[in-house]
Amino acid sequence: MNETQPPRPTDERMILVDADDRPLGEAEKAACHRHPVPLHRAISVFLFDAAGRMLITQRSTSKATWPGAWSNACCSHPRPGEDTAAAAARRVREELGVEADLEPVFSFSYEARYDDEHGEHELDHVFVGRLAEEPRPDADEIQAWRLLEVSQLLEALAERPDDFSPWFRLSVDRVLSEARMLGLLGGAG
Repeated sequence: MNETQPPRPTDERMILVDADDRPLGEAEKAACHRHPVPLHRAISVFLFDAAGRMLITQRSTSKATWPGAWSNACCSHPRPGEDTAAAAARRVREELGVEADLEPVFSFSYEARYDDEHGEHELDHVFVGRLAEEPRPDADEIQAWRLLEVSQLLEALAERPDDFSPWFRLSVDRVLSEARMLGLLGGAG
């Protein structure tokens, strides 16, 4: 963890939701990623630099699900009572050490099984934004990062899809379409 980040609570709570994103209660984070995995609220942030390249991050090898997988700029969960946009901005600061203006673009639900014990079942709120400075990632969350041209990203996804998190693979085409409409890709992509 870098010096600008507050310590993480050991009993982090997550928001359980129904298919319409109505809160049903709370549960500990560990319980929300063990089978049977309850549907819970999540956030995914995709950032693009001024040249239209997408920031991808490699998940820390200490993660319970998809350790070492490449994914979007940051992905996390809002705290109980926390607005999704506020949670997205907070996690960009905590995970990447940067500030970014974020735009909500869509939400989607998915389920993914990692192994016999762990998985995901999330209603994921997706945000896009502009990366204006070099990331200073929290090593507990991110072990590496890269900026990729859209063509490089699509090539990597086609050649090595299992190198990427399932939520990234499920959402990236729609994210690119939204980013293009918002002018985040510029002349790229």
